[in-house]
Formats: sequence, structure tokens, C-alpha cells
Amino acid sequence: MPAAKTLHAPYIHTPLPHGHASHGPGACCCGSPMLQQFHERVMADLSRRQVLGGTAAVMAMFAGLSVPSVVSAQPRQANGPLLLTNLQLFDGSGSAVQSGVSVRIEEGRIHSILPADATAEGAEVFDCGGRLLMPGLIDAHWHTTLAAITQTTAMTADVGYIHLVAAQEAKRTLMRGVTSVRDVGGPSFALQRAINEGIVDGPRIFPAGAMISQTSGHGDFRMRHDIPRGSTTPLSEQEHQGVAAIADGEDEVLRRTREQLMLGASQIKLMAGGGVASLYDPLDSTQFTERELRAAVDAAGDWGTYVMVHVYTPRGIQRALRAGVKSIEHGQLADEEAARMMAGEGAWWSLQPFLQDEDSNVYPDAARRESQRQVAEGTVRAYELAQRFDIKTAWGTDILFNPQNTPNQLRQLAKLTRFYDPLTVLAMATGRNGELLALSGPRNPYPGTLGKIEPGAWADLLLVDGDPSRNLDFLHDPEQNLRMIMKGGRIYKDTR
Repeated sequence: MPAAKTLHAPYIHTPLPHGHASHGPGACCCGSPMLQQFHERVMADLSRRQVLGGTAAVMAMFAGLSVPSVVSAQPRQANGPLLLTNLQLFDGSGSAVQSGVSVRIEEGRIHSILPADATAEGAEVFDCGGRLLMPGLIDAHWHTTLAAITQTTAMTADVGYIHLVAAQEAKRTLMRGVTSVRDVGGPSFALQRAINEGIVDGPRIFPAGAMISQTSGHGDFRMRHDIPRGSTTPLSEQEHQGVAAIADGEDEVLRRTREQLMLGASQIKLMAGGGVASLYDPLDSTQFTERELRAAVDAAGDWGTYVMVHVYTPRGIQRALRAGVKSIEHGQLADEEAARMMAGEGAWWSLQPFLQDEDSNVYPDAARRESQRQVAEGTVRAYELAQRFDIKTAWGTDILFNPQNTPNQLRQLAKLTRFYDPLTVLAMATGRNGELLALSGPRNPYPGTLGKIEPGAWADLLLVDGDPSRNLDFLHDPEQNLRMIMKGGRIYKDTR
């Protein structure tokens, strides 16, 4: 199996509490220069500790506790080629389920799609029991370090505990069948490195690093008493920790963008509009000038990658598209003109099923509930516009500071059968999202095809009890219905 590319990440960044924004964390006081130096030393040591005993010692340094099974479990690696037989095949393209085929895996990738009666030719035979074989799922809007902790925990817990929780959630994410995630903001570089090096189990992570925000923007988590910022005022704690980066003017946007690229970002995230839960940036606000947005686009383009933006409104969407942004995150308030422009520019629309249902955040005040209602109504309209204008549409969840909701990650995918047929939904979360990940170009930390079962693609596979040509009910209980989970040819679960 070819070695995974390791991104340099000299610090373990500290996630911060969700302050005043609906899709980002806020400030806390748990960081210090001494702690940062300690993190740097630990991460340097992690690179030398590849065996289980070394991992246990490193984790004990953080917590002084026994190592949980999430970091000690060892996936099974076939000794040679693997031939998967007796299966139904969904290849990630959205085409009908195929029968009468087998799949050969070599060195962590799909080697070939063969007739069902193909000879093993030195391969280990893996009988799938007539079940559905499909690509691993891809969540295109995920906060790796910030999903499984509450705001209170983020404010009060030890840094080591927060990262151990993130590692455990990474394992759980993988065990839900999500083999790749596009991280859209937060300190995920250290966890990505640990997963790449086999220290912990988890999905492939495409990190964006810190969310870049203007002053008063959706990623500015400072309090009123922190204003104004003087020319010699130090960076805020959330900026030090890599959660957000405040930038005003083209020069600052260039610098902050380049910093994230230096740390190993596979794509760049900017905040181009307000949010539902925000105290200081209204939902209808437009953020960053077109020239500022273009500065980030140019810097990312110089590194062969792209910019995505958090934005809801038509004005913000159109400004971002004119600047060259390639992925609109959210956008539920888009009108026909904005949708037509997305289609014309070939941009991606990364939508989440924000439907003001049992999975929604609960707000105590009427103003934010009204913003939530607008977004929920806009979600229904957005999926209709995306289909009418044939816009490239991605699926993501955006679960944040909501540990009780992370087990329902796949329920957010099953909801889309309200708008699409089941095979189209499944293709969106596999092959289509894989195409979005590929926009990172040379900054792709895992070069190769993801989300499809075809020769040369990564062998990220699920074996499922279910029939997606009829429904996606199997997604409601992944623990029971996902019989085998494979990433890069390594088997992390097998309950055939």
C-alpha cells in the first residue's frame, strides 16, 4: 500500500467554544505559549512513535489514563491482493446497481472490476454474501475537531481531553462509513497527521485550517470589550489557536491565506456573510469586498487549489462568484439569479438539509428563530433551484458543538430523499463529493479518485445490508447495516 502523504503540522491547535456564530467556535482562555511549545514537542514525538506501545505512551502524556480502544484498534491489512465476490455493486456514479461482477483490490486501490466468475489469481477471496458494495461516504462540510464537544466542554476541559474526544469521534465517524471529510474550519491539522500516520483511526481529512473572517464577520469571535483593536494589539486567542483568522484589506487576506496553505490546507475557507446564531453579524450582511475575496482566490490559485465561502444571501453569493470562489457553503437564501450564476460559473453548491426539525439547534430568542425559519424555507427552495439549473451539488452536515447529533450524521443524508431519488442521493455523497475534493489539485493530501469504485480509485468501501434502488433506510442504523468498512484497502470492520 503506498504511504499516505503526511502534512506538516507542528502544533496541536486548541478548539474553542462556540461564541456568537452558528457555524464556528468562539474564544476561551485555555491556551498559552508554554502549552503551544508542549504541543510542538509532543507532535514531534508522535512522528517517532508508530507502534501501539508508543501510541499508548504518547496518549498517557496527555491524559494520564489508559488508552481507549479507539486509538489502539488495529485494522486488518490483507497480505496481498483481495478479490471481493458475491456482491451487488453501486459504483458511486448514480447508475443502477450492478450484479455479476467482482472487485479486485491491490495495494490499497481498486485494481479492476471483473466478471463474477473471475479466478482469484493469487488473491485472498472475500465473500460479500450477496450484499451491496459501495464507495465510502464523503461529508463535504464537517468540523473534525469541533463536532463532538459542547460549548461548555470547550470552555472548561483540558486541551488534551478535547483532542482525545476528537480522535474518538474520528473513529466513530469512520465507523459510520464516512471515509473522507472536507474540514471547513478549525484546528484539524494535528488529527489529520495522526490519522495519516496510523496513530489513530479516522476518515481522510481535507483541512481548511482557520476560517478567515473580516472584522465583525462570521469568524470574528471577539467580545465587545476586545474592540477596538490597535496596531500593537496581540492576536485574539482564537486566532492563536488556529480556529479563525481576522483579516481586513487585501494584504491581510493574502497573508492569512498563505499561512493556512503553509500549514497544509487543502482548500481555503472565507466567511462572506452572516449566520443564524450570530450576535454581531446579521444573517443578511455581506462580508469582504470583492477585491479582498479575489486576493484569497489568487493566493489559493497560485497553489493550485480553491476558495470556499460561508454565505447565505444572493448578494454575497454573486460577489463571491465574481471573485472566483469555487464552492458556496450553505447559500440557502439564493434567488434564481444567484443560482443561474452558480451554474454559469461551474461553481459547487455545498448544501446541508437545514430544515428546522429535530436535528436543529434551539434558540431562546425570537430573532434567531426567525432567521432559522428563513434558512429552513430557503433550504427547500435551494434544492429545487439546484436541480432546475443543474448546479453541481454537494452534501455535508455542518454538525458543530453538538455531540448528541454526531451519531445522526447519516440521517442528514437520508433526508435528501425528500428531494432526490435514493441513487442520486448516494451518488452525491460518494462520487459527486469525490469530484469536489479533487478541486484541491496538487494540494490534495490523498492523490487519486475518491467516492467511486473504478480502476485506480482508492479502495474506500462499504458492504451494506440494504437496497439503495428502493430507499436509504439502512443509513438510519449504520452499526447494524454496515457489515464491512474499508479504507485504503484496510478493513476496519467486518461483521459478515
